[in-house]
Amino acid sequence: MKVKLKKIFMFDAAHKLPDLEAGHKCATLHGHTYKVEILLEGPVEERKKWLIDFGEFKRIVQPVIDELDHTFLNDISGLENPTAENICRWLWGKIKPMLPLLYEIVVWETDTSACIYNGE
Repeated sequence: MKVKLKKIFMFDAAHKLPDLEAGHKCATLHGHTYKVEILLEGPVEERKKWLIDFGEFKRIVQPVIDELDHTFLNDISGLENPTAENICRWLWGKIKPMLPLLYEIVVWETDTSACIYNGE
């Protein structure tokens, strides 16, 4: 049996988007409470009947989320232009080597705006 598992993480951070014209509201310093959905896909392990223990899932991903929490995202290497798209790609690069079953990342910047990313 093949399944997809999802775990949701949250972090708060400030940013500004440096490549926008003066006067654009996102060009000035502001913050968000980001919601991040991490999806894994793969076969259910025969003996334990799961893809991965949710505790192990969290143990792997939470330290990466913690790197972003309560920061100024522009100061993080690779996030100098911290759009939702770039945050997805940055997270993918950090998480995929540790979780080969990574299938998709969704970064919600607001309740109505999100980016979905599943690798290059």
